[in-house]
Amino acid sequence: MTVAIRTFFLTLGLTLLGFNAQAGDDSNASRSLAETLREYRAFEADFIQIVVDAQGRRVQEVQGNLKAKRPGLFYWYAEPPMEQYIVARGRYVEVYDPDLEQVTIQAMDQQMSSTPALLLSGEVDDLEDSYRVSVQHHNGGVVDYTLEPRSPDSLFVTLRLRFRDQQLQEMRLQDSFEQISILSFRNIAINGAIDDGAFQLEYPEGTDVIRSER
Repeated sequence: MTVAIRTFFLTLGLTLLGFNAQAGDDSNASRSLAETLREYRAFEADFIQIVVDAQGRRVQEVQGNLKAKRPGLFYWYAEPPMEQYIVARGRYVEVYDPDLEQVTIQAMDQQMSSTPALLLSGEVDDLEDSYRVSVQHHNGGVVDYTLEPRSPDSLFVTLRLRFRDQQLQEMRLQDSFEQISILSFRNIAINGAIDDGAFQLEYPEGTDVIRSER
């Protein structure tokens, strides 16, 4: 997989000044987050993804567009020079790299199904089984949920979801190498009409197709 899918799809904080923190327990926080995400029947936004290494150096910046629709539909497009398409449809994930003229199709295993991106399109009823969830309420209608995976084999250490007035604004993920991936959203549309056809990839004849059944 290329850098874009590794840094967001497989691996997705800063201390804020002037907030009134109210830490919620796992049960209440996970229930509150699940209720918020459950209202997102469809989500579309442009994004900027910035990856920062353990020394605080910016090592990557990617812009693009994503779409998500329940149940189980997800689309990701990263613009050149790191152009890439990712589509998840139920049991399978399809990754198209135009520069490589290659498509990889693989089954959605348990580890991939719990990745941050799929919180917008997958099931959220059992968050507490997979994550320790805490919540902080800030001034200005900002709410941060922090998720810490319970599994030692997780692809990330912490994930923070930031909402403003119930609208998802940012995902901030830290991996085991202390690399931070920050995904900021703009031009956000929640519960708009997204045709299922938007979650299908088209690629030129002759593209190399690699199938990986796991």
